[in-house]
Amino acid sequence: MMQFRPQTNTHFKGENSVTPFASAILDWYDAYGRKNLPWQQDKTAYSVWLSEIMLQQTQVATVIPYFERFLARFPTVTDLANAHQDEVLHLWTGLGYYARARNLHKAAQIVRDEYQGEFPTDLDSMNALPGIGRSTAAAVLSSVYKKPFAILDGNVKRTLARSFAVPGWPGQKKVENQLWAIAEEHTPESDTDKYNQAMMDMGAMVCTRSKPKCSLCPVSEFCASNKQGNQLDFPGKKPKKEKPTKEVWFVILHHNNHVWLEQRPPTGIWGGLYCFPENSDAQISAQLERLTIQPENIVKQSQLISFRHTFSHYHLDITPVLIDISKQPEMVMEANQGLWYNLSQPKEVGLAAPVKQLIESLPHELPSNIHEESL
Repeated sequence: MMQFRPQTNTHFKGENSVTPFASAILDWYDAYGRKNLPWQQDKTAYSVWLSEIMLQQTQVATVIPYFERFLARFPTVTDLANAHQDEVLHLWTGLGYYARARNLHKAAQIVRDEYQGEFPTDLDSMNALPGIGRSTAAAVLSSVYKKPFAILDGNVKRTLARSFAVPGWPGQKKVENQLWAIAEEHTPESDTDKYNQAMMDMGAMVCTRSKPKCSLCPVSEFCASNKQGNQLDFPGKKPKKEKPTKEVWFVILHHNNHVWLEQRPPTGIWGGLYCFPENSDAQISAQLERLTIQPENIVKQSQLISFRHTFSHYHLDITPVLIDISKQPEMVMEANQGLWYNLSQPKEVGLAAPVKQLIESLPHELPSNIHEESL
């Protein structure tokens, strides 16, 4: 049985003291918290920062193999900074939210150029790096340097919103500010690294989104929503908004086991990733003309089954059109860089998720999956 650190008041925290809430969390962590994750071993600011970026909106089990591959290829932040963005995006392919990878690369270059390859140790400078933000900066500095900074990621928001019955959606600034105040009130001056890890573990393992394990919770006696019996009312839900739907046609030029891909602009959806040429409707003749495809060189044109790819703000319905051509055209790309991608010996570049999905399915296309069009 856990031995709780003695305290008398749930909210009071005097100088160098620990609130009862934090005390219970720390005791729970000593007994049950996660201590064997890859980024918890031989900690460096680089490895912890890398894990924190990867863990944003992504589960631990998904992140572990990506984290290990990144560290194997880029052992230091300078190695990452010196890499070409294409290689970074290639290693990130499948992890999603690709702006994280682009910001990861930019931040590494800033650390290399402005901080001599060593991460800054003050909160403001760490927070100013691309893609980090206050909570991630605090997580790195508290974990590696044991600095007493509070964190507020999604798991912590949920745990605090339930424990203190904070109404409203945490995406609203007023609600977020209230949660930050509670987080700072209970973050201890010492053992901050353990406490912050424990709060992340609580949200991942105990105070889960749909089925919180209240009988196993170390702070159930303090939890306002548990006493009220309305745990699932917290945190408040994001106001529902119907996602719009957009359509796009992917033009898949295929010749001799190669497909044509174009690199998207560095910002925006799939920024810096390689994709098939896109068309806004089924009339792809203008695209074929742009790509200098002569009608006599088209061997076969097939429309593949449409599918949906969902972003955070809209649905994208994709219809792939596979075009076999008898020879590769000479292409001069002005705005975008392009390449003939070898399906048997693929180049290590970043691919948008639906592009990767289509490329993997191309060798296995069955006639029943294809509707042939007359040309």
